[in-house]
Amino acid sequence: MGFELRDHTADVAVSATGDSLEATVGAVADGLAAASCDEIPTESGERFSLSVTAEGREALLFDYLDELIYLRDVRAELPVAHRVDSIDVESADGTEEWSLEASARGVPLAEIDAREVKAVTYSEMSLERTDDGGWEAYVVFDV
Repeated sequence: MGFELRDHTADVAVSATGDSLEATVGAVADGLAAASCDEIPTESGERFSLSVTAEGREALLFDYLDELIYLRDVRAELPVAHRVDSIDVESADGTEEWSLEASARGVPLAEIDAREVKAVTYSEMSLERTDDGGWEAYVVFDV
């Protein structure tokens, strides 16, 4: 379980795996933090909670990562140490609504030397169950 940064033309990609969907999505978020900063302080910053909803599994991943980038900008904090507590899906009238509850620790940008990750992209994005029952994800970020 974890993530790996991968070279990608003019961007950075994160490949992540986990035993559960929650662990895999959290690992992608940790990869986003690692793409932003070489050394993340382990003691700095307060935890905060966030919730995201979307119409599909990959859309939920996209919206979660997009919300982390947005919160980085408005809070002037790099979200790190991600915990995805739950991912649920509800079906009604032939549509699905996916929801995610998570938390992260916000490290003040003034305390670190962070690179700007501009956006998450749908380019090449995947979030799939593996043959062994785990999950794997691949996400490209615009830097």
